Amino acid sequence: MAKGYDSSQTSVHFMGYHFVWCPKYRRKVLSAPIQTRLRQLVEEKAAQLGCKVIALEMMLDHVHLFIRAQPKLAPNHVIAQVKGFTSRVLRQEFPELRARLPTLWTRSYFVSTHGHLSDATIQKYIEEQQGV
Repeated sequence: MAKGYDSSQTSVHFMGYHFVWCPKYRRKVLSAPIQTRLRQLVEEKAAQLGCKVIALEMMLDHVHLFIRAQPKLAPNHVIAQVKGFTSRVLRQEFPELRARLPTLWTRSYFVSTHGHLSDATIQKYIEEQQGV
C-alpha cells in the first residue's frame, strides 16, 4: 500500500479535511487555558469518530483543524460532532464562555478537501485516461 494511505475492507483512501471555524460574533475568547482544553477535546472526539488529527492551530478568534477521516464519514458530520462536543464541554468547564456568548461556535465553517496529489496532477491523470 502506498505510504500514507488508509484502507478498509473495500477501499483505499486518504480523506483529509481542512476546517476553519470561529466563536460566535468572532469574539476573542479562546485564551490559553481554553485552547489547551479544546486541543484535548478535539483529539478525544476525533478518536471516537475514528479520525486522526494531522494539525490543529488556534488563535483567539478562530480554529484551524486538518483531520483525516474514513470515507463513510461526511465532512459535515465530522465538524458537527467536533463543534457540538467541544462547545458543550467548554461551556460547562469555563463559565465565562456561558456568560459572554449565547452559544460558543457560529453555525458556519469553512471546509476544504486535501490529499497527496495536486489538482494539476489529478487533472493530468484523468486526461491521460482518455487514450487508454
